[in-house]
Amino acid sequence: MLDTIIISMVEFFKGFGYFGVLLALCFEFVPAEIVLPMAGYWISQGEFSYIPMVIAGTVGGTIGPLTLYAVGRYGGRPVVMKYGKFFLVNEKQINAADKFFAKYGAGVAFFGRFLPVVRTAISVPCGMTKMSVWKFTIYTFFAMLPITALYVYLGMKLGENWEQAGALFKQYLQPFVIIIVIIAVIYGIYKYRQWLLERKLRLKDK
Repeated sequence: MLDTIIISMVEFFKGFGYFGVLLALCFEFVPAEIVLPMAGYWISQGEFSYIPMVIAGTVGGTIGPLTLYAVGRYGGRPVVMKYGKFFLVNEKQINAADKFFAKYGAGVAFFGRFLPVVRTAISVPCGMTKMSVWKFTIYTFFAMLPITALYVYLGMKLGENWEQAGALFKQYLQPFVIIIVIIAVIYGIYKYRQWLLERKLRLKDK
């Protein structure tokens, strides 16, 4: 039922061209998993072009997370917990995002976009810790670029079967997620060693 409503909304936004796709993605409750493969299908029908669509999708996919960032920054955790459901974010996702952010720092604004559980909710702790909005925007943009390009490409190739793009996307993304996790672990070890060194220097100064 919900998917049917969202698809109808996306079809409405289609009437505004590339800007309509950008606008649809500005709403966090409208899943990119639906919008982008549909956009790819429209390209396969000759209605749009690939590069402009990827640009529009990436910009929209960057603006959308800024809403959750703002909620986290100006409303804090209580507001997020109360109204997160309207952004399709639940308590489990928020808790996972909090832990991930606490462990790996600002870089999660990029890496977190590729991880299923924290993908949407990662914007919340970024806002709550008052991370630089420019840094957040840049990290999000460069994470959304390959994600958008892949979803749109899959929609193009699948054509009328664009709804299967989500399952294929997970297969393509899995090796990348493994790489991201490895990088995150290495980064976590580096940060921990750095903290130990700083702690040792502070104790020495005393």
